Amino acid sequence: MNSSHVPVTEWAALTPELMCSDLAHSLGVYTRLFGFTLNYTRPGFAYLSLGRAQLMLEQHDPGNGWLTGPLEQPFGRGINFQIEAPDVAGLHERLQAEGYPLFRPLKTATYMEGDTAHTQQEFLVLDPDGYLLRFIG
Repeated sequence: MNSSHVPVTEWAALTPELMCSDLAHSLGVYTRLFGFTLNYTRPGFAYLSLGRAQLMLEQHDPGNGWLTGPLEQPFGRGINFQIEAPDVAGLHERLQAEGYPLFRPLKTATYMEGDTAHTQQEFLVLDPDGYLLRFIG
């Protein structure tokens, strides 16, 4: 597990907090397989980063006052998180070697911004609770 003893020096302007059915399992997947660094933790909570991307994981608690409705798997339906990975091809290879299921395999994609084409490598995976992650590089 990647662990940082250096506090986050620049907080992301938007940091998603994802509810997890099993925080310990999700934390292992995010750090060991996806390559995130654990910046800090407290009971039921973890703050992670990968490059400039930051996110929080929280153990699901049915009594949590922040839930807006029932939490049913797959969590995060209707959203995907684009995360820039330092070595997207290497990450893809690691997940394949571990037998981690891919939602979509690595491909080169081009997206238009007006007349400007932006090309990137990308692949998609579901995290243990069904959040859709799109790793790009």
